[in-house]
Amino acid sequence: MARRSESPALFDLAQGPDLSIERRVGRGLIRGACVCGVDEAGRGPLAGPVVTAAVVLDPARIPDGLDDSKKLDEATRERLFEQICAGHQVAVACASVARIDRLNIRGATLWAMAQAVRSLAEAPAFALIDGLDVPPGLGCPGEAVVKGDARSLSIAAASIVAKVTRDRLMVRLAAQCPGYGFDQHKGYGTAAHRAAILALGPSPHHRRSFEPVKSLVAPAAGPANGSVPQLV
Repeated sequence: MARRSESPALFDLAQGPDLSIERRVGRGLIRGACVCGVDEAGRGPLAGPVVTAAVVLDPARIPDGLDDSKKLDEATRERLFEQICAGHQVAVACASVARIDRLNIRGATLWAMAQAVRSLAEAPAFALIDGLDVPPGLGCPGEAVVKGDARSLSIAAASIVAKVTRDRLMVRLAAQCPGYGFDQHKGYGTAAHRAAILALGPSPHHRRSFEPVKSLVAPAAGPANGSVPQLV
């Protein structure tokens, strides 16, 4: 079963996320059944994987300051990441650049979201998905929640886990592929990043199906810096 939640215009997003959606969904579930929140990081960059996270929060241990990752500074995200991973159920899945180029970014993101949900230690009874789509293959019913990271604490927690995980991966890729500045822009299409692609050619971690990568490099250009294994 897949459904879309009410329009976010009906809610005061300035108040921040809470557990109201989780409670509403939970009323239709068996007592004690868990609800997970799911979000992604990295749909827009020109390089690197898209990372998804699924989180089941313990309502009795909600970390102070938990909010949409986009509203938090790096230090706060890192602190909350550690608290979420230490005290709650968390699973992460990545879709590689190869999968993104093969399926398109939407298809790769939905695939990775389903993988994250199915990887939780305890199978959830329901999944709340940030955005417009409920991925196929979740293994449980789900609901798409528009602006979910600003409305649901479970989705907000997933947004933090996905963001911090991806940022750390991009720092690792910067060490493997020097010159592109992945640790600075995290793969987004900044002017410095585009200049590096023009100067060095695409690395194995660039999404060749994405514009402007397709237009910035010659079709025959090969990967720079040798062959570096991609993240799965």
